[in-house]
Amino acid sequence: MHDYDLLVVGSANADLVIGVDRRPGAGETVLGSDLAVHPGGKGANQAVAAARLGARTALLARVGDDDYGRLLLDSQAKAGVDTAGVLVGGAPTGVALITVDPSGDNSIVVSQGANARLTPGDVRAAASLLAAARVVSLQLEIPLETVAEVVRAAGAGFGGRPGPRVVLNPSPTAPLPTDVLAACDPLVVNEHEARFLLSDAPVGSSDDPEEWADALLSRGPRSVVVTLGAEGALVADGDRTVLVPSPAVTAVDTTGAGDAFTGALAWRLGVGDDLTTAVRFAVRVGAAAVTRAGAQASFPSAEEVAAP
Repeated sequence: MHDYDLLVVGSANADLVIGVDRRPGAGETVLGSDLAVHPGGKGANQAVAAARLGARTALLARVGDDDYGRLLLDSQAKAGVDTAGVLVGGAPTGVALITVDPSGDNSIVVSQGANARLTPGDVRAAASLLAAARVVSLQLEIPLETVAEVVRAAGAGFGGRPGPRVVLNPSPTAPLPTDVLAACDPLVVNEHEARFLLSDAPVGSSDDPEEWADALLSRGPRSVVVTLGAEGALVADGDRTVLVPSPAVTAVDTTGAGDAFTGALAWRLGVGDDLTTAVRFAVRVGAAAVTRAGAQASFPSAEEVAAP
């Protein structure tokens, strides 16, 4: 019996958000709105997104012993996330500096802070959390060696029982070891992340998401999901490739939308959906998230994304 549908291992940041008429170029200063502070970080966002939808969710992360850390712990608890795996101290809480333009597009700079101190040893000490989860979701705002340790533990299993299914969004982009790629089921990438991972291949300059998905599958992951913004998402598992369209919505703020998508996807896999069915649900969650400002504050409940 699994205690959790989903364990998220990843980052927890305070999002410092300023609205701008246009994002500044190099060396340019622009005026913006009043500063807004929101709980964020890819790991924390995915955990809240899943929990708000009804998932039994736990988070393994590290925050600072400061006001931002307390903000993040409070937001997780309010969403219903089990925070027993959230470690406190070692460095200040991570911070993301975000500018959002009128179209809803954003630019983000992250100071890792305590996220960079989440270690492979922390993963080993949290083996009971991994053993209790059906799916583990990962991103790259924590050290790559920590991600690799999660993959190793998941692959080894626990007491003869298989470990959790691995979902990975390689953001921010970084080269991925072969064993990490091989564990992904799925690897979840947007256009920028796909092009980065394929930058050493001719297909990296292609404009065809199906070609990206096929090329990424050849690198070893068991399945690939390419998110396409307003166009939806492409699902590829080696047997077939399916384009899942997104509902038409008016975007207000895209901050956290990818995390809402991935958290929803990982949860639905954890409760037994096949990959395409899980993506169909996740695109509705991502579409709903862009219609409101902020990251976690924009994430919908299950009722809000119920199929018509």
